Amino acid sequence: MTKLCVSLTEKDTDSLLGAMRSLPPEAELAEVRLDLMERPDLERICAGKNRAIIVTNRPSHEGGGFKGPEAERLAMLRRAAELGAEFVDIELDSVAELGELPGGTRTIVSYHSFQRTPRELETIMGRILEKSPDVAKVAVTAEDAGDVVAVFKLLERHAGRVPLIALSMGEEGMPSRLLAGKFGAFLTYASHAVGRESAPGQVSLEQMLLMYRFPRIERSTAVYGVVANPVAHSMSPAVHNAAFAALGMNAVYLPFKVSDPKAFLESFQPYDLKGLSVTIPHKEAMLALMDEVDGPAAQIGAVNTVVIRNSRRFGYNTDMAAALAAIRDAVRRAALEPLSARSVLLLGAGGAARAIAYGLRQKVACLTIANRTVERARRLAAELDADACGLREMQRCRPDVLINGTSVGMWPQVDESPVPISMLRKGMVVFDSVYNPIKTRLLAEAEQAGAVTASGLDWFVNQAAAQFELWTGTAAPRSVIEETLRSTLAAQ
Repeated sequence: MTKLCVSLTEKDTDSLLGAMRSLPPEAELAEVRLDLMERPDLERICAGKNRAIIVTNRPSHEGGGFKGPEAERLAMLRRAAELGAEFVDIELDSVAELGELPGGTRTIVSYHSFQRTPRELETIMGRILEKSPDVAKVAVTAEDAGDVVAVFKLLERHAGRVPLIALSMGEEGMPSRLLAGKFGAFLTYASHAVGRESAPGQVSLEQMLLMYRFPRIERSTAVYGVVANPVAHSMSPAVHNAAFAALGMNAVYLPFKVSDPKAFLESFQPYDLKGLSVTIPHKEAMLALMDEVDGPAAQIGAVNTVVIRNSRRFGYNTDMAAALAAIRDAVRRAALEPLSARSVLLLGAGGAARAIAYGLRQKVACLTIANRTVERARRLAAELDADACGLREMQRCRPDVLINGTSVGMWPQVDESPVPISMLRKGMVVFDSVYNPIKTRLLAEAEQAGAVTASGLDWFVNQAAAQFELWTGTAAPRSVIEETLRSTLAAQ
């Protein structure tokens, strides 16, 4: 079973021992980064440890913090072995100089590439094996989420013959750390806390255990995720992993930072990839990569949900129906039914606005699309037989329903609003597609004016629940999804 090792980056011995003793039992090992410490006391560290430790003293030219003489660096590793450290991590090019270690200390022979994922990984692995390591380690850098497949292949070929740590560094390489247990890696690393990473792309221990349920990931775990660039801001891993946990499903949902969706799908699909959420900037490009596309996705020209079944890719768009449901609910609460009798002003002509516009098509008495670039609004309006105008002209409108389909007001620009207060009035409906923060400035000002409001949270929950049901064929735990989204946003 793949072990979980927490890399400790504390500067002094007391702090390091305190951090180690605070670790839960799920963290079977702790990595002691001597190169990041000021005057480490090896005797106290080894005498005071409460679990197996890996002692690392990485030189600066290998991406570490040690800048002293090589003889001194290696002497510290030998001393750690003499004092009872269970593992010592030594670089491939330095293992000969380290020599044989005393006692029962096991040697991790490691190779690092901080620029790329070398094509010659098999050759590198062969060089490591020539040193007869107790544990082999290969850490490379991913430039796209699909690059981690090279690491998976290395694990598939060698993990059954020699204890092997193989991972991809960087945000793009995060899936390799989370799926280490699926491919039989000897261990994977976690940081002690967010902001305390010892290498790019490390996931915090709390997220490993609570969000991703790392100890439960094994060979048959189904893989889902969100394809985006950037992806770090996404709330989807939190909500979908919480949904899987609530229903006891053997599945995990990961963040995939992807530049080339076609290359990603072709490389990652064979590794139990069952479904994807798709967001900026890949919704339109993903459409052409599907074997089948449902009606709303074809109409909008964008896919936000992928289901992979029997090696075939099915594309859907859950945004349209999810937004329409949130808007209809607000219209009902405002006693403005039926929606078909109402005038709607939609701000924006991008991906979110496009889905909303198609959802409202032929369902309202009058639809006007307002956008900063008027020509873009006119193009979308022409597709839908709607009206179009610029942001200045929109102030002449007196809509029953006002919808913000832009990112204006999204964190961290929370003091912005796309609409002047003068347009807001009692009895109208105001829907904001932004969900971070839950109550935007637009919604706060709309409530003060007496309008009935709906936030992007309602939309997010609706589309996420629809995605979950498409992937699993099981009713989504909507309350879990909403509660998780609220708590994650509050914590952020």
